[in-house]
Amino acid sequence: MSIPVQEKLLNLLHNEVLPDIEEYLDELFEIVASKKDDPELKEEIKAMQEMKQEFQELVDELQAGEIEDEEAQEIIDEIIDMKSLKE
Repeated sequence: MSIPVQEKLLNLLHNEVLPDIEEYLDELFEIVASKKDDPELKEEIKAMQEMKQEFQELVDELQAGEIEDEEAQEIIDEIIDMKSLKE
């Protein structure tokens, strides 16, 4: 029996996307702590925090059953594309 698309997306978000964002934010905060005041880094942190919030809202929508299979698969495909561009 195959795993539902929504569950695949939830697993991807919980196991890869959100931990990756957390790790990157930690790295940015460490850089800021060592360099003091860097406006570009602060903007990057803000952007990453907003992205994390958007993914968390997506998790909430998934858990509430508000995302259909087709949309969930599209999001999975977009995340895979984003991750492949990063590497």
